[in-house]
Amino acid sequence: MLRGKHFRLVQETIAIETIGEKRVALHVPAKSIVTVESGPRPDDSRMIDVSWKGRLIVMFADDVQKRGEQVSSSRNLLN
Repeated sequence: MLRGKHFRLVQETIAIETIGEKRVALHVPAKSIVTVESGPRPDDSRMIDVSWKGRLIVMFADDVQKRGEQVSSSRNLLN
C-alpha cells in the first residue's frame, strides 16, 4: 500500500494532470517530492494519484517506486 507515503524523485518523471476536460502530460522534475494520495486502484494496479506542489496528478506506480526514494513524513520534505 503506497497511500500516504512520500517520495523524492531522483529522475524526472512523466505524469498526467486533468485540466478541465483535457488530460495533459507533464514532467515532474528530479528532486521533487510527491505524496501518494490514493492507489493503486484494484482495477488498475499501475496508476496512482499523487499530490505535487498543490496539484493532484496521476503517475505510474512503477515510476514512483523505481525513480523515487521514499522519505519519512517527519523529515523536512522541502529539501
